[in-house]
Amino acid sequence: MILLRPAHWKRKLLFVATVAAVGIAGLVGMPGRSLAAGTLPCDIYASAGTPCVAAHSTTRALFGSYGGRLYQVRRASDNGTRDIGVVGAGGYADAAAQDAFCGGTTCVITVIYDQTSRHNDLTPAPPGGVGGQDAPVPADALPITAGGRTVYGASFSGHMGYRDNSTSGIATGSQPEGMYMVTTGTHYNSSCCFDYGNAETNNLDNGNGHMDAIYFGTLCWFSPCHGSGPWVMADLENGLFQSNTGGSQNTGYTGNRNPFVTAMLKNNGTNYFAIKDGNAQSGGLSTRYSGALPTSPSGYSPMHKEGAIILGIGGDNSNTAIGSFYEGVMTSGLPSDAAENAVQANIVSVGYGAPSPVAAGTLNPGSTISLRATTACCTTRYIRHQNDGVVTSEISSGSSSLDKNDGSWIVRRGLANNSCVSFESRNYPGDFLRHFDYQLYRQPMDGSAIFRADATFCPQAGKSGSGTSFASYNYPDRFLRHYNDTLYIASNGGSHAFDASANWAADVTWAVTAPWAP
Repeated sequence: MILLRPAHWKRKLLFVATVAAVGIAGLVGMPGRSLAAGTLPCDIYASAGTPCVAAHSTTRALFGSYGGRLYQVRRASDNGTRDIGVVGAGGYADAAAQDAFCGGTTCVITVIYDQTSRHNDLTPAPPGGVGGQDAPVPADALPITAGGRTVYGASFSGHMGYRDNSTSGIATGSQPEGMYMVTTGTHYNSSCCFDYGNAETNNLDNGNGHMDAIYFGTLCWFSPCHGSGPWVMADLENGLFQSNTGGSQNTGYTGNRNPFVTAMLKNNGTNYFAIKDGNAQSGGLSTRYSGALPTSPSGYSPMHKEGAIILGIGGDNSNTAIGSFYEGVMTSGLPSDAAENAVQANIVSVGYGAPSPVAAGTLNPGSTISLRATTACCTTRYIRHQNDGVVTSEISSGSSSLDKNDGSWIVRRGLANNSCVSFESRNYPGDFLRHFDYQLYRQPMDGSAIFRADATFCPQAGKSGSGTSFASYNYPDRFLRHYNDTLYIASNGGSHAFDASANWAADVTWAVTAPWAP
């Protein structure tokens, strides 16, 4: 069967001619540098005849000429708000302004502004057919680097999400559209649904074909799903599709676990859709499916898009997914492959990365460290996360890169008290070391007061006479302790086995060392 696709060859040729005229280097910029005006994703799409009708980011401008607001934060101390913009037109987020405004208290992101002139701004989603009122994400949970600057991503930890039900220019009915988001392959789950894109305007499931959104996670709706994910899929309502038959038709697509992931979807609204993904730090895009829309069950060909925009939730407000969001756009019309390839090149040029260590082996905020046990039995063991739990494990120069990454932590100013510290996972951005029922876990920061307290530890002189001990912020008589290779907060004597006085002073004393994975 021959698939009919909207004609876009004229604008595709115009776009290719533009690339040839300015050169690909001029089009996408260079990593770590400010990007020249007229070269960012929405400029690329506009040049190809498929302009952005929504553009959201907490990290950077998506138009070369954009010098306005990216997002708004609200602080807990007085409910005051501040808009966070870019440092210069076409530049990166002014994270220093956020830090100054939120210093000594906590902030959440209350608005993610649309950078187009259509004002398709995202605010915390109202209750829907599934799930109640969604919370805003914490503003400081996901520090990263972009363009060589520290910026903040949006970290979703469940029951968080954003929506705009009254939009301008977003595709409805069977109109064509494209979209992408930059997310992460290290923070996800199998719950519904970490989406960005087109959804119902009444927060309900209105039937097949009423959504057209990118999904990223490990919820395998239709078999088969190859590998362990997470996968980019199309949420077309009542199904997460990897192909027109639902399940994957690509045995080589086993998921994308890169720290930064480009996820793309386009849909002509009548008989065609395509799914692509890539490493947002290097390389190009891979097409995971390109072909017919589902015809069985019915309702997807043609589509019945409604034009709302969602982020972090499903169309009916299903809101138990976790994920990360850095930037994303939606277009009017079906983007060409050439435009999508140029957008991917631009994303790579940003140089997205984990926060750079500033003083490895110290407790300075921003530094990356490892923490070694000092008890005589265990001086080759380090604190590391394993299957979301936290243990001590032997790590050496011959250990795997996984072990070395799991045993490295980024020091952050204390989430509950700036004079203390918190420890962020080196390879799971936005996940922190926190205690729950006295045991230690690696969990995504949800912004709550209890999480912040549980994830804050106050350094003291080592109880054994050397090194450093870490008191729990909210249980100050309890310290980080390894006991039978598991991490707890333990007191010196108590009702629990891990509170035993024997070896307590040594077990709660740690050597702060250079990181295994700098």
